[in-house]
Amino acid sequence: MVNTSSNQPVNFTQDTQLVAELIALLEREQSHLVKADVAAIEAILEEKSLLLQRLNLAAKARYQLLQGNGFQSNESGMTAWVEKQAKKEIKAAWVNFQKSLAQAKELNRLNGVLISKHFNRNQELLNHLQGNNDANAVYGPDGQAKPKGPSRSGLIV
Repeated sequence: MVNTSSNQPVNFTQDTQLVAELIALLEREQSHLVKADVAAIEAILEEKSLLLQRLNLAAKARYQLLQGNGFQSNESGMTAWVEKQAKKEIKAAWVNFQKSLAQAKELNRLNGVLISKHFNRNQELLNHLQGNNDANAVYGPDGQAKPKGPSRSGLIV
């Protein structure tokens, strides 16, 4: 049976604090990615994994409180709960929390782009060291597409 009058209030204070920590961590990761500091990046991976686990546990706890208060145990339930509250501070805090989540997602996306660039550069270096030539490359050194197969230049009479 669902308890509709939970003794614990629904809040997202812990989630907000954890997302702020995640943003700081992602910014540090980005700085190390720009510097290509592999040792520092590896150290951050473990820290990030633990922080994401804590975020997941905090969200689950919040969802359980929502369900205990008669709301769906998901983000739409949280939004419904926030809308039902009479306090503008709660709504403002929820909006700020959502903005922080969006910022963390964007930082994570950008870090993924940097990782991809490092990977591609390393792959090119490996290919060069292994003696793989550019014969199969799609683009030439000038960035223009290379023609595939024999090309016909000149006029046909």
